[in-house]
Amino acid sequence: MRNCLLCEQEFIPPVYFAQIFSLKKFRPTKICLYCLKQFEKLTDNRCTICSKNMENGLVCIDCKNWQSLYHGNVLRNHALYRYNAAFHDLMVAYKRRGDYVLREVLQELCFEYLKKIQFDYYVPVPTSPEHKKKRQFDTISAIYDDILTLTPLLGKKAGSHAQGEKNKEERLKTPQAFFIDKNVKVNENIRTGKILILDDIYTTGRTLYHARDCLQEGFPEAKIESFSICR
Repeated sequence: MRNCLLCEQEFIPPVYFAQIFSLKKFRPTKICLYCLKQFEKLTDNRCTICSKNMENGLVCIDCKNWQSLYHGNVLRNHALYRYNAAFHDLMVAYKRRGDYVLREVLQELCFEYLKKIQFDYYVPVPTSPEHKKKRQFDTISAIYDDILTLTPLLGKKAGSHAQGEKNKEERLKTPQAFFIDKNVKVNENIRTGKILILDDIYTTGRTLYHARDCLQEGFPEAKIESFSICR
């Protein structure tokens, strides 16, 4: 028995057949089945570029706008869940109230998927210095640091307001706030390697495109994609 990190009720973690006979170490389940069902998985009918759920078509309106703005040089984003009320409540508790333990819920939602895809470098979107000081941790790195080997290539300028504090129009007009941290040592193969940018939520795409633009300027031949738990 263990207590669910969200509802705090006791539950018995499920044991799957593959776990019994496997030599691999499995991550213990931290949330009950009821709470897990509150998170809505993205369907197969989604945008081929950003993973947004769609009723029909291949490319969403947002990505068509990015295609026009970037002359076809769009950013492929991997995502797993739809941003719904359950995810909103989780992120408010995690980011606004700084509940550090809730990173384990987010890890549980993406762990299996991230272990299946292979990239050379995993670059987290950085938190602003002000928010990091306030919370005492970096919200994105905290999610992924226990799952992947991170390369924190990006830094964020002071005075950059969080995207969650803006409406859609304000988000899209947000100026570039990222820079490449020259103190982070990388191998030469990053120039032609595969980079995955890591974030929690893809809303308009502005943050991830800024992160991609910054990395692309420093490593123009690298193959860059992104991952967000939600879209």
